[in-house]
Amino acid sequence: MNERPRVFAEIDLDAVRENVRALRARAPRAELMAVVKADAYGHGAVPCARAAREAGASWLGTATPDEALALRAAGVDGRIMCWLWTPGGPWREAVEADIDVSVSGMWALDEVREAARAAGRPARVHLKADTGLGRNGCQPADWAELVQAAVAAQAEGTVTVTGLWSHFACADEPGHPSIRLQLDAFRDMVAYAEKEGVEPEVRHIANSPATLTVPDSHFDLVRTGLAVYGVSPAPELGTPAQLGLRPAMTLKATVALVKTVPAGHGVSYGHHYTTAAETALALIPAGYADGIPRHASGRAPVLVGGQVRTAAGRVAMDQFVVDLGPGEHRVRAGDEAVLFGTGEHGEPTAEDWAQAADTIAYEIVTRIGGRVPRVYRNG
Repeated sequence: MNERPRVFAEIDLDAVRENVRALRARAPRAELMAVVKADAYGHGAVPCARAAREAGASWLGTATPDEALALRAAGVDGRIMCWLWTPGGPWREAVEADIDVSVSGMWALDEVREAARAAGRPARVHLKADTGLGRNGCQPADWAELVQAAVAAQAEGTVTVTGLWSHFACADEPGHPSIRLQLDAFRDMVAYAEKEGVEPEVRHIANSPATLTVPDSHFDLVRTGLAVYGVSPAPELGTPAQLGLRPAMTLKATVALVKTVPAGHGVSYGHHYTTAAETALALIPAGYADGIPRHASGRAPVLVGGQVRTAAGRVAMDQFVVDLGPGEHRVRAGDEAVLFGTGEHGEPTAEDWAQAADTIAYEIVTRIGGRVPRVYRNG
């Protein structure tokens, strides 16, 4: 028998490479970090990390230390930074694996110094400034204490301050006043740290949208996440094509069943959809356990039988239904359904699904679950 996957995500690694090159061209004087957190936004961390490296990404970024350590365990070399730490984290393992770590407060600096002593080598540290996002990062009022302690740690040989960094709150909203305020705050905090003796390798604040639209935020390094995978960080910035990007993920399923039902037939849980006339229904064997957003019930677009159709009724855990309409159809069990892709062949995009689910494209690609196999092209 010819095996056909129930559902799978096709990942084009050439698209990842092309996107990295396009983003490097947007920031020609800065190094580029490809962020591969959350399993490379659902695309597969190790294959995408390697593709990004091949295209010139000199840094890789992860949120958690476990993600960074997994890259090292897979043999991924070069500079890797991780930034989301909690007390008691694997600091020593990160130091021994030559991973750059982020420090936002005194507790973290204390723990990384202790880990460096245990490892017998200095930790590479990026000090993070909270310039207005209000999440991680050191507040301006506490910056002097953290910087001075880091300088002291550097003098004792437990720490090397390799970076100073921050993160934008509204870079995906062009012209938002907070962008300039954060840039000014970052420059001030960097200037203070450098006055106190910090000589960072890289200063960085630009994420994907800032890389694309705020050139004076590029400094020494840009951190590009979603854009690496060819998805626009925000509709206001433009489509992927307008930004010179190409989506890397295409989500496909195999039609499980096609059947004719009479008028007035309820479809899926709650009968939120009832057929208006005799019609054909196609069963798509993917649901919210695979990462298909239930909130897109009744609105999600799918390309099947050469036509974009809408999910009929509730998205269930493992499946949902599309109404093919009355009459004879070419759609048969075993045919391919494309949930989203590049849009180049008439299929919906991740942004189309985001709008259907009242969310952002980041969530659409990242939430595709572990039971959906990734199939890599151009590896």
